[in-house]
Amino acid sequence: MSWQSYIDQSLLGTGQVAKAAIHGMDGSAWATSKGFKVTSDQVLKIVNAFNTGTLAEFYTSGLFIGEGDNKYKFLRQNENSLYVKKGEAGACIFKTKQCLIFGVYSEGMQPGNCNNVVEKLGDYLIGSGY
Repeated sequence: MSWQSYIDQSLLGTGQVAKAAIHGMDGSAWATSKGFKVTSDQVLKIVNAFNTGTLAEFYTSGLFIGEGDNKYKFLRQNENSLYVKKGEAGACIFKTKQCLIFGVYSEGMQPGNCNNVVEKLGDYLIGSGY
């Protein structure tokens, strides 16, 4: 399966994710949904925070995802995931060995369903060596 297929089928195709992206740990975009652009600087900041264990810094600074004024409030984290919210929208970002998966939900979508879809794909990719 191509990386774009993971976006189109495994994430957006579930109806639980409004926008999605998969980026390598170097910040490079592997695949993204139409009109959603996560910058390499945003990816590298998240990767660095995961690697150094400093995700909590986002509690005070928030986290920008995508272009424009897309500052999200940091909610919580666990070993592989972090969760953010902006109004009625939000996102789950999942870290595998080789990539970050971004899944964004919009108003009217259930955050937990989006998180489950993103984490399920993340667990599958980890199991596949990614």
